[in-house]
Amino acid sequence: MAGSQWELPPELCCRPMAFVALTGLDVVYNAVHRAIWDAFCANRRADRVPISFKVLPGDHEYPKCRTKRTSYEWYIPKGILKTGWMNKHLNLVPALVVLFYELDWDDPTWKEKQSECATKVEIVRTSLQGRNTKVAVVLIQKKTPLPPGEDLVASERAATLCNACDLSGKSLFVLPHTDHLVGYIIRLENAFYEHAQTYYYTEIRRVKSHKEFLNKTTHQLLFVRHQFKIAFFSELKQDTQNALKYYRTAYSLVHELRAHETNMLEIKTMAGFINYKICRLCFQHNTPLDAIAQFRKHIDLCKKKIGSAELAFEHSAWMSKQFQSFGELFDEAIKLGLTAIQTQNPGFYYQQAACYSQDRKQLAQQLCQSAASLPTPEPAETQAGGLDFYGQRPWRQGHQSIDPPDAEKEKTGILVLQIKERDVPHSELIIALLSNAVAQFKKYKCPRMKSHLMVQMGEEYYHAKDYTKSLKLLDYVMCDYRTERWWALLSAILTTALRCAYLMASVKDYIIYCMELLGRASTLKEEQKLRIEKNLIKVLKNEVPEAEPECDPSSVTAARSLWSDRMALAGSNELNIEVQDYIPFIQCKARFQSPSFHVDQPVQLQVFLRADCPHPVSFNKLSISLSNQEYNQWCVVESAGKESMSLEPGKTQCYNFSFVAKTEDVGKKIEMTGIEVMLGSDSGRCVFLSWRGAGGDVASTHEALLASRSSRRWGRGVEARQELDWDSLTMQPSTMVISRVPKISVQLSHQPPALTNEMYCINLTVQSQEEGVAKDVKLTAGLKPGQEATLGQTTHVTLDGSKVCDDSAPALLPDLPLGDLNPGQKLEICVHVKCVSTGSRVFLFHVAYSIDTTVEGRQIVCKCHKDDTVTIETVVPFEVSAKFMSTKFEQLDRLAVDIPFLLMTDILSTSPWPLLLASSSLQLLTMTTNTPQLQSQLQEVVLQTDECASECFCLRVPPMNSSNTVATGQYLISWRRKSSGADSPLIQTTVTLPHVILETVPLYIHADLPSFGRVRESLSVRYHIENRTALVQEVEMAVEPSDAFMFSGLKQVRLRILPGSEQQMLYNYYPLMAGYQTLPQLNISLPRCLTANTHSLRRFLPQRIFVKPQGRQLDEASIAAA
Repeated sequence: MAGSQWELPPELCCRPMAFVALTGLDVVYNAVHRAIWDAFCANRRADRVPISFKVLPGDHEYPKCRTKRTSYEWYIPKGILKTGWMNKHLNLVPALVVLFYELDWDDPTWKEKQSECATKVEIVRTSLQGRNTKVAVVLIQKKTPLPPGEDLVASERAATLCNACDLSGKSLFVLPHTDHLVGYIIRLENAFYEHAQTYYYTEIRRVKSHKEFLNKTTHQLLFVRHQFKIAFFSELKQDTQNALKYYRTAYSLVHELRAHETNMLEIKTMAGFINYKICRLCFQHNTPLDAIAQFRKHIDLCKKKIGSAELAFEHSAWMSKQFQSFGELFDEAIKLGLTAIQTQNPGFYYQQAACYSQDRKQLAQQLCQSAASLPTPEPAETQAGGLDFYGQRPWRQGHQSIDPPDAEKEKTGILVLQIKERDVPHSELIIALLSNAVAQFKKYKCPRMKSHLMVQMGEEYYHAKDYTKSLKLLDYVMCDYRTERWWALLSAILTTALRCAYLMASVKDYIIYCMELLGRASTLKEEQKLRIEKNLIKVLKNEVPEAEPECDPSSVTAARSLWSDRMALAGSNELNIEVQDYIPFIQCKARFQSPSFHVDQPVQLQVFLRADCPHPVSFNKLSISLSNQEYNQWCVVESAGKESMSLEPGKTQCYNFSFVAKTEDVGKKIEMTGIEVMLGSDSGRCVFLSWRGAGGDVASTHEALLASRSSRRWGRGVEARQELDWDSLTMQPSTMVISRVPKISVQLSHQPPALTNEMYCINLTVQSQEEGVAKDVKLTAGLKPGQEATLGQTTHVTLDGSKVCDDSAPALLPDLPLGDLNPGQKLEICVHVKCVSTGSRVFLFHVAYSIDTTVEGRQIVCKCHKDDTVTIETVVPFEVSAKFMSTKFEQLDRLAVDIPFLLMTDILSTSPWPLLLASSSLQLLTMTTNTPQLQSQLQEVVLQTDECASECFCLRVPPMNSSNTVATGQYLISWRRKSSGADSPLIQTTVTLPHVILETVPLYIHADLPSFGRVRESLSVRYHIENRTALVQEVEMAVEPSDAFMFSGLKQVRLRILPGSEQQMLYNYYPLMAGYQTLPQLNISLPRCLTANTHSLRRFLPQRIFVKPQGRQLDEASIAAA
């Protein structure tokens, strides 16, 4: 009873489904019957009706129905619920028996088969004698039936068969074995489900009818029983709302029963069953809060109902099972879609179940220790081999009185239960529950709850003597407790872990836990620490340590044997322990005394050690491992002879080391990779405590933080203390070896900004301040690496300033040899830089040399270097603009072919320094000059900032067959800074002139007229009209009158001009007014050339002329008056 007694019966935990028995099917030898059975059972989807099918033989014996009771007057119930009742209605008593029979409507032996079918139905009815189970017949037919009403033979024979079998028409079905078998089966299922519903409804009515015969004095148990049965039948009927209502009523009634020691177990058992059903249905109805409220109510009502004090462990077992069952229900609901939260998840219920299992274990240890050996015969097992009613004792079944019928048998029964409880594997049960709880808390991200329960699991494994698993769990959890600084909890866990390590004779683990329990994080008392330190010293001497207190005596004996075997092994006397992740009793911090050391200085580092144990600690060796292992030989200290080094408790011991860095390590980092302290000796056991990096442990970071806050709060009084403050010691795990400080000066002089494309001069002066000769001096000059890639392509550096360097010159000149420099010697170099594009550039000047020096008596060659950088802005020296003008100095958008025009260039200086323009020239591509020789008008012109120099060229576009847009050419300017020497190279700047749009004119008209006129004096104007086309052109000319002029000549004329020829028209204008006057307008039109208009033709003509006033003779008198 002790083991399986508390498990809920499977028929209670399953989902109740209507039970339908199928007879007449030979599923082994008949393929058709097998196909029908598979269609009923295989791959049932959720949308099919909930029915449990079972194939039974036609003459199957169903459970006999008891004689119906006519009166309950003298009936005294023996219990609440029989153990076989739920299983009987789930698996033994069907709601419907279906007889399958192969019979077609047109079968030639219809009469005989009809009679046989009726006989089989009668056999089924006989075996169900007294039951309300429904009976139905399914005819398996080969042909698809006709629609109802069309097959008269079928209708007639169906009626006959129903009469013969005493069936209603609704209980006869036809199943054609065709391709649509599954569809027919689903329709049959639905019909079966309706019949089953009717059966369970009848059963509910039958149970309800008993209520009027019951009284509350003697039939209290029956009230509970009947409500439970009605609820269970409602579940079978899939009426879960009513089922929940009846279960709640049953639950209230079960707690109204008179409880005493003999029936307490039965009441609790039934209360647990009904509570399980209520909670399950609440979760099913998606009302989890109702389920939780019901469970809390259930626990509150039952937790005080302990029952027999001698069997108190049974109550704890029952309570544990209640919490476990609810946790499983909760977890199942979550898997089906319910959402849980951190503060309400199944883990809490598994945890509580584990707590009650632990109580059970303690009570069992108290109550079952004095139990004698098992008596015979054993009264805990009846001759029937099982219980009639749930929750009753085997030795007094059916007994409901307050006092037990046989006191001696009662005493023996209790003793048997105690003896059986003693054999229960309590730790296994507790571990399983805790494991479930841990999984839940991990899922819902509750790390502290998870750690707490894992500690309990570890302790249970310890009690179960599975020390390996216990140590594994505890070791995992200790990491969290160290990080979060729960020192009291950590000390308690370490104590358990130390016992495990001792009982397993795990030397390494034993040493680790001893060291941690002796350390500053341990909350143990002084005498406990002394005992642990004594044991640790024994292990270091290769002796067997004393047993830990509170260990099981039998396990201690086995452990001593294991320890003796361990000590006998010669090969296991050296242990290496990484203590960084623990809090050991020896603390270690190391630091380089500076973040960097020059190569001509010794590298110095310090190691600080401190012991936290009660007594001084001896060690024999301290060594530091560095990233460059060649230096390790200088960082070791060992005990001299037999005397070992020692650490006083609570005092800081400092060890200093120094070494000379190698010149090839300049620019490299030297790091501490580890520190090692050797405890013990070669004669006993050597234990190497190793720290990664510069030491420290789990708690060091937080302690350093607290120390820094404290020093800020209380000022710098720490410096005045004699003793070093351990927590304020900082670790410096690495240092950089840097080159020797150079004793040379590097000076730069230049005139910024640099101008585009010029050879910009930077003067470099290097002077030695060394006491010896600076050998192998080298210069690296140019653009500093790491800038934009485009700058490297547009920057060129050279030492030759006599000519402009080309694009092949590099951006950086590396390692230019400058020879040796004597003390005080000065060296001057001029570096020329050509910047093709504008922008800011950083130039590097790196002077490197080597010099002989002595460090701590060692002669070394030091490589020194001095770097200097300068940022230079590059700007455009001048801006060039070009424009096309007509001979009248009017801006032109288009150029007429073979007509002179002017090219105007402007050079605007943007340089902060004066510029010397040496010369300029034109390189024409498609145009020709209109003057005999093009000469520069800017030779040796000096431009100050913002000054502008202009040039004018008269050009002509010759006739061509190319496109409308043509390239003009290039404008070349030779220049240099005014301040640069006469031998400085000239910079050639090329400016590409803009493209122009060409147009052809059919007629070119120009005029010959004097530069000015005089009032009332005749003015001759001759117009030249040229035909530029290959056709004869008719020209119509008319002169518009003007208020400022009178004129003589043809006012309106029509001409014909041959191709390539010229016609002249002469007019005499007579000015009437002085000043700038508009000439009479000449209107010209070409009837044969529609594209030409008057405006485009007369744009070449002068528009205005200056007219002087009329002159007079000057006499002597007027001159004198003036």
